[in-house]
Amino acid sequence: MLLPTVTSYIASYLAAFLYDRSSSVAPPQRNAAPLAPLQFDLRHLHAVSSDARVLFHDVPPAALSALSNAGEPTSYPLRPRRIKAQRPRSTAAFHRARRRSMGFQESEAIDWDEIEIEGPDVESQETLLLLAKMTNNAYLEPGEQGWYELGDRWNVLSVRLGARRRWVPRARLATPDNSTIVLSIKGTSAAFIGGGGPTSKKDKFNDNLLFSCCCARVDWTWTTVCDCYRGGWKCDQTCLENALADDSLFYSIGTNLYNNLTYLYPHSDIWMVGHSLGGALASLLGVTFEIQHITHVYHTADPIAMGTCNGVLSSCALGGYAMESKCHLGKSIVYDTVSELSWAVDIRTHTIVNVIEKLLANPWPPSVEIGREVPEAKPEEDCVVSQKIVTQA
Repeated sequence: MLLPTVTSYIASYLAAFLYDRSSSVAPPQRNAAPLAPLQFDLRHLHAVSSDARVLFHDVPPAALSALSNAGEPTSYPLRPRRIKAQRPRSTAAFHRARRRSMGFQESEAIDWDEIEIEGPDVESQETLLLLAKMTNNAYLEPGEQGWYELGDRWNVLSVRLGARRRWVPRARLATPDNSTIVLSIKGTSAAFIGGGGPTSKKDKFNDNLLFSCCCARVDWTWTTVCDCYRGGWKCDQTCLENALADDSLFYSIGTNLYNNLTYLYPHSDIWMVGHSLGGALASLLGVTFEIQHITHVYHTADPIAMGTCNGVLSSCALGGYAMESKCHLGKSIVYDTVSELSWAVDIRTHTIVNVIEKLLANPWPPSVEIGREVPEAKPEEDCVVSQKIVTQA
């Protein structure tokens, strides 16, 4: 069962992963020649309203042309790279095993194939910068302060979904041949870190369920977001798994969205990006669907990403957020802004604009000195999330 690992996630700046679906029809063949930059068009908009309606909208080329501004670049390419990955030999067998795990807590063996796919070049400063701008625009509407113009091929219309003030925005972009699909997921809108908005209440509920050790039970004064706390240092694992799988939560909505996406594009490489809660959801979907390549990008002055924004007197707790997780699956690209730039640890540095304008927009001197563009992506070792004892009911 994969859901118990949810407490190991932290709201990272950017999570990117990819996947190649198996099918009876052979996917496009890719040779070993150097990879050309990928260029993307917006294809679909997806949203879930407050009354649980699922909304899906195709974006025709004419709509992109109407929204493009004169004089702007016609495309913003991303640099890919070849990486090895695993995929289930049978999609039906994979979903059957997942249902068995969720419904009966039983495992089932699955056959896997090793494949070579195209993923985002996370060693490229430009690639990280453009992906980060996509995650920023998911919070906004066109024309709002802070909106990044990305050109007509990068019109991130996910923010149009927020115009109704109740929906969770997501957007899908694709290369002309549909070989690569990008899904951008909005993160938390929190007033206490300079955000806020119509989704903030539901964002907060999902944050407290995903990032606390047990239902946001910090102490006896807190109102929990689920009923799984069993006293002392104990939490009911089965109860917690069921709470996390509730159909109204962002995780379940995300799994349905991912299934729809892979149905529409069975041979495509899929990249997911997001900031804060959006980045964590992208990571969680990656674990759920056995997608191995997960990258987090953050800096050391951010107490949320570093896992230090906890305790009853922390900024997060004072804002009503139980951010008790700190570990990252996959690999992390960490900018040491405390040592290199003398930044003070401050929750206000958590915003995606901060990492775009002050980190990714300019070369990172410590990396340039050793012939790199960004810090090396490394896995975390021996990370312990919580001392709470999770027991089976």
